[in-house]
Amino acid sequence: MNEKLAFGTYRTGLDDPEHQAALTLALKEGIRLIDTSTNYMDGDAERLIAKVLDEAFGGHKPEDVEIVSKAGYIQGNLLEAVKQSKEGLIEKLDIVEYSDSCYHSIHPGFIKAELVKSLERLKLKQLDCYLLHNPEYYLMHTIKEESQRPEAQMIMLDRILDAFMMLEEEVKEGRICSYGISSNSFSLDPHALYFLPYEDLAALAYKAAREVGNTSHSFTTIQLPMNLLEKEGEACIHWAKENGLRVLVNRPLNATKDELMFRLASTKEPQEYFGLLNELMDFLENAKMDSIFNIIGELDNYKHRFGWVGEYQTFLMTKVIPHIRTELEKIKDDYTRENTTKLLMDFLISYEEMVLYECSKQTKSMLEHAGIEIKDTIEEVALNTLINNADIDYILVGMRKTKYVKSLLDL
Repeated sequence: MNEKLAFGTYRTGLDDPEHQAALTLALKEGIRLIDTSTNYMDGDAERLIAKVLDEAFGGHKPEDVEIVSKAGYIQGNLLEAVKQSKEGLIEKLDIVEYSDSCYHSIHPGFIKAELVKSLERLKLKQLDCYLLHNPEYYLMHTIKEESQRPEAQMIMLDRILDAFMMLEEEVKEGRICSYGISSNSFSLDPHALYFLPYEDLAALAYKAAREVGNTSHSFTTIQLPMNLLEKEGEACIHWAKENGLRVLVNRPLNATKDELMFRLASTKEPQEYFGLLNELMDFLENAKMDSIFNIIGELDNYKHRFGWVGEYQTFLMTKVIPHIRTELEKIKDDYTRENTTKLLMDFLISYEEMVLYECSKQTKSMLEHAGIEIKDTIEEVALNTLINNADIDYILVGMRKTKYVKSLLDL
């Protein structure tokens, strides 16, 4: 496996044995960096890493394997605890109440507490690298118009300095080896409202190190989105290399362009789709289930119109499933209802694969129109483009299944 590929643990946890098998295989096949975060699956991603190290490596992290974690998000159980707290945590920890389901903080007290919990979940005494996770949430919450941007950016940099000083202390205490920032705003145009002025970060790190008595700073790493369609971060990457920083890129296969999302991967057409469709339509017609018959017919006609699979999944859960559930409840005969449900489930599984296939065709056409030649699969082109960029040190790839790990072995 290419030495630049790293294991991204977003949406991995202990509930699915396949996640453990995938991480174990990736490590045995040469993966040398694991990226995780305190909020991934409510901390379960970090617990998964510990379990793999326990069961596959005798509880010892291989010396040539690095674990990077991140902190900043307040979600899940932690969010509920903050909301229910009577200790005034929102004010004490400068918490940004971004939305009802997502708070955020990079206050030194919060980041330190999260580091302690990360080490406990990972069963480690020292973490290789700890990143501030999308600190620009303060900007996103505060800035409503252009005139507010300069002051908000100054306050943001002051907050980062405070966090850097705490992280320098943690380096001195030996709980982390280094630190950095993971930020989506590194890939924004410098004139964007929520742009984080990265060119000031090295100076902040030097100042933080001096303040705590360290002879040199331990700010080593930045992380940002980069892929075939999102290349705005190249200026930040160039700055990082000039300042001796390491570059990790995320979302190599999930791109956003013109407020649309694209999966940069090729998908094969499901061969069983039309057979399942015809079987279901014949059954519904014979059973005189006209309402469901019409829904499935409309879905088939619409399969090539979704921009990406997430759009379909939202449509499915908000429009299709509620209607189908209502119609199924009208069926009095248990056998007919169970048979209908099974046929629908089989079809919808194949339908999602068909949507993926149609989306990948659209993506390939769009890339080729932009002058990007796709000789093999889209994902091979996407990943090899990043691998061949000398300024990128690691590419974080989601590998939640062993088949995903195996597909990357020849890159």
